[in-house]
Amino acid sequence: MELILKAYDLKLKHTFTISRKSIDVQPCVIVILKDGELTGFGEASSNPYYNITVPMMMADLEKIRSIIESSGTETPEAFWSKMHPYLKDNLFALCALDNAYNDLYARKKGKKLYELWGYTIEKNPLTDYTIGIAPIEKMVAKMEELPWPIYKIKLGTQEDIAIVKALRQHSNAIFRIDANCGWEVDETIRNSIELKKLGVEFLEQPLPADDWEGHKEVYNHSALPVIADESCIKEEDVAKCFHHFHGVNIKLAKCGGLTPGRRMIQEAKHLGLRTMAGCMTESTVGISAIAHLLPELDYVDMDGPLLLSEDIASGVTMEFGKISYAEGNGTGVHLF
Repeated sequence: MELILKAYDLKLKHTFTISRKSIDVQPCVIVILKDGELTGFGEASSNPYYNITVPMMMADLEKIRSIIESSGTETPEAFWSKMHPYLKDNLFALCALDNAYNDLYARKKGKKLYELWGYTIEKNPLTDYTIGIAPIEKMVAKMEELPWPIYKIKLGTQEDIAIVKALRQHSNAIFRIDANCGWEVDETIRNSIELKKLGVEFLEQPLPADDWEGHKEVYNHSALPVIADESCIKEEDVAKCFHHFHGVNIKLAKCGGLTPGRRMIQEAKHLGLRTMAGCMTESTVGISAIAHLLPELDYVDMDGPLLLSEDIASGVTMEFGKISYAEGNGTGVHLF
């Protein structure tokens, strides 16, 4: 098995702003695993919030190149367990590697990933489309640029309710709100009441990640369901979210890939939590991996390619929220 690493700077259509940062370019690493005529692809984006850079991911993968390249016969679960001790401090790099291996493994088996896992796709949820923080007229323009059945609206400003009221005048779509840790407890509870009136479906991570006392208070008094994001990173965090959140948003880059992500979904279901997967502004490479989890999810945010001015790969496609799989096996990804 041959390891190939590629770095890309993904240029965005618009400046993307959340409560703590703005970006115009999203750096990422693509992991390519080749075995004979077959190739698997995985991706992870850099992220300053988690202190992850592209050079760091590439360096950590290079350190274990010989171990990676001497593998290839194991199941994805065994491969992940073999790689985890070396990459436990860089789960973003492990994600890109694990997703590439899952892709390659399924291609070897001659199946799409969801087929290999025994999933059926008849009831797949629709993906939302994210509207970053901006002046209201620009947020409206983004919605008009891409009519969509579900919008995730980034908030965390002094005018959050006014923003949603203004956007609601221009769309009957489902709204989801993501404050990215930007609210306080009383603010969240108060906002939940007003936002419910405005047709909001749920709130995502309103409080700082480690405010567990606050999460409990919000869980008990919010007028809307609350989904964990920054509070649910690794597998052990799912149980911590029980009775603190109504559901969890699993990010493959944060947990270390499809292999632990699937385990987190099953744990969440066992606890009665709603399940969601989200993206980190990946290209179609990373998004195509998420797509194969859809049958196990209640909600999904996999709009990464829609935010880009130019993609780097083919794979799954999206039309008015509905995801269509590529024809090929594995994730169906091919780099341009």
